[in-house]
Amino acid sequence: MVHRNAPLSETGRLRLARCDVEEGWTLRRAAERFQVAVTTAQRWAARNRELGPAGMVDRSSRPHRSPYQTPTRTERRIIKVRVIRRWGPAQIGYLLGIHPSTVHRVLTRYGVARLRWLDRPTGRVIRRIESKAVGDLVHVDVKKLGKVPAGGGQPQCSGPQGAGSTQGSPPGAWLLLPPHRHRRPLPTGLQRDAELCAEYPRWLHTYNYHRGHTALGGQPPTSRVPNLGLLHG
Repeated sequence: MVHRNAPLSETGRLRLARCDVEEGWTLRRAAERFQVAVTTAQRWAARNRELGPAGMVDRSSRPHRSPYQTPTRTERRIIKVRVIRRWGPAQIGYLLGIHPSTVHRVLTRYGVARLRWLDRPTGRVIRRIESKAVGDLVHVDVKKLGKVPAGGGQPQCSGPQGAGSTQGSPPGAWLLLPPHRHRRPLPTGLQRDAELCAEYPRWLHTYNYHRGHTALGGQPPTSRVPNLGLLHG
């Protein structure tokens, strides 16, 4: 890839070199013709004599040796501390006695993921799932509600739930949650209409409109749905 400030492309360099090598132009005349320095014309002419057209490409600017580069052993210690303890450059630098900027360059050179990209408990890179249209990504989560023992438990609903049933296991319900990946308010359904709780609509309203989610930057799910403010009651 030619540098954006380069006055000559690969084709222009080859034409400049051929003016001197094949057509017998002087370096000064060729440099004036292509509006470059004499040293530039000399460089491309020499490369053309040595390598031909293949020598017109840009060479790597990486130095042949870097005597002041961080030793490989120190770089391995930095990576080891980062993987095991999941610390940032400042903490790693304090532990190893290295400047944080040096630690940051080492982590960047080895392609280590940033801490904000990781799940802290597992250390794995978080994969965000986003969709442009509502309903493109839908997963179904079935969760069994807690069972309330007979004659006990904290009352959350009005009315005798499961009244008249004295046999079998304590009353419970299955809650079906297709969240649509925070792309729309959370629709729900229960297997039995008699088990609908009076507190559940209020909880659902709080979940969709007021409860912040870390995956959304502290915003509720409805913040990801456009033109939904008119439905907020």
